[in-house]
Amino acid sequence: MQNMITTLWYAVSRTWAQQLLFLLLVPFSRIYSAIMRLRALGYRIGVLRQNRLPVPVLSVGNLVAGGTGKTPVTALIARYLIGTGRTVAILSRGYGGSCGGGAPQLVSNGRELLLTAEQAGDEPYLLAKTIPGLIVAIGASRYAAGCLVLECAQPDICILDDGFQHLALKRDFDMVLLDARHPLGNGHCLPAGPLREPKSALQRASLIGLTRWSQYLSYDGGEDIPTVHIESKLHEFRMLETQELLDRDTLQNSRFFGVAGIGDPEQFFQGLRDTKMQLVGEQGLPDHCYYTEAMLASLHQRAILVGAEYIITTEKDAVKMLEVAGALRHTIVVASLGLHMHDSQILFEQLEAVFG
Repeated sequence: MQNMITTLWYAVSRTWAQQLLFLLLVPFSRIYSAIMRLRALGYRIGVLRQNRLPVPVLSVGNLVAGGTGKTPVTALIARYLIGTGRTVAILSRGYGGSCGGGAPQLVSNGRELLLTAEQAGDEPYLLAKTIPGLIVAIGASRYAAGCLVLECAQPDICILDDGFQHLALKRDFDMVLLDARHPLGNGHCLPAGPLREPKSALQRASLIGLTRWSQYLSYDGGEDIPTVHIESKLHEFRMLETQELLDRDTLQNSRFFGVAGIGDPEQFFQGLRDTKMQLVGEQGLPDHCYYTEAMLASLHQRAILVGAEYIITTEKDAVKMLEVAGALRHTIVVASLGLHMHDSQILFEQLEAVFG
């Protein structure tokens, strides 16, 4: 289903059936776009209520449905702020977790993990697990999650993970991430295109981050908004069981089966190919999917059938696999994504300005 939708949105040329379906969806996209414009206007003029927390609020979000690298950028910002001596809390919906989208709960109090990946959702759990000192809360209402954090800690700033459309909580800084390969998708809102809101929503942005950028890609949407360019590359490969780094010889001489349940699995698989490793098979899965012992055993059997020695996966998938991998842990390799942000001083100066 995901591949069919992606093809419909981004195909250079469509079959007559695809073109007919696309044309049928366009009126619904226009209705959706109008609703989102009215919603944003309602918040802007006060018809719809915005709550405010007593600490600065920063949002990292996107305009286009699918993966744009929000979690790694959120992690980069959180690490920077913690490195300056500030106490940081991340507020997330907890999408995909059994406790997500409900009453607010703490995933981490900055000292210990309080929920599992299955309960919290993969992204909040990954952030809480990998960033020492970070407070993470989930809930349908980010305001309620922020109030919960304030009851048990004194954060200097709250970060909304995937918060650009969560207008019920007033924020002091909005960073919007656009995939440099197709920044505005095909130009249409859902369902005929991937835009969550019309392009005019970018007027709310404080900063644009072009992710998956290279020197061969450019974007000029006509907005007078500061922009940073973010390159990403897989840079570390560790065994799930021992966290031992794989050396170059092992990477080049072993055979791998790729597994990814993220917004853009193909981007991950292409990153593996770019490292010149032997990727002998791959399986893309729905974003935020959860693994069972039986599912992982089935993937392991598929890997064996194509001659793979290891399953290789993302950090986001690995935190969920760890809970059910059992004896298969020694066959799983975790690939970590490294970011290089050009013009990073623009971001850091704007972050400091939030604190006055």
